[in-house]
Amino acid sequence: MAGLIHVYCGDGKGKTTAAMGLALRAAGSGKRVVVLQFSKDGKSSELGPLGQVPGIEVIPQTETFGFFWTLSPEEKTAAAAYYSGLLEKAFAEAENGCGLLVLDEAMSACTNGFISEARLLDLLRQRPEDLEVVLTGRGPSEQMLDAADYVTEMCKRKHPFEKGVPARKGIEF
Repeated sequence: MAGLIHVYCGDGKGKTTAAMGLALRAAGSGKRVVVLQFSKDGKSSELGPLGQVPGIEVIPQTETFGFFWTLSPEEKTAAAAYYSGLLEKAFAEAENGCGLLVLDEAMSACTNGFISEARLLDLLRQRPEDLEVVLTGRGPSEQMLDAADYVTEMCKRKHPFEKGVPARKGIEF
C-alpha cells in the first residue's frame, strides 16, 4: 500500500495534537514512527510520553532559537542550517523501515525560510513508497497543498488567548 501525505494546517488549535494522535495510532498498529518538531523548544508535553512508546523515535532538539520575528539575521541563518540538517536526518531515519514520519511545524519552517520548500518537496517525492508523512503548520503553499493527499484545515472560531488566557501546559503545549 502506498504511503500518503497529510497536511494539517490552519489558524486553529489541534494540528500537532492530530499529528501526535496519528503517531500513537501508527505505533499501536506496529508501525515504526519518526517525529520531528521544527521551531519548538523540545519541551512540549507530548514529547516525553511519545518517546517512551515502543516504535516511536523522537528526534531531539539540541538547539533552540526562539520566535522567528525575534531572531537576528545571523540567528536566522544558524536556525536554517540547523533545521535543514534535522530535515535530512528525519528522512534518513525514515528510510529504515519507517511507516510514518511526522514533521510538526514543517509549514512554518518553510514559510520562515528555516527549511527549503523545494528540498522538502524533493524529499517527499523520493520517499519510500510505503512511507506516510504528516506535515503540520500554518500557511502551506499551493505546491505543498498540491503534493498532499489529505488536507485538513483547523479553523479557529474562538480561542481563550483572545481573552488574555496564556498557553497552558498540557493543553496548548
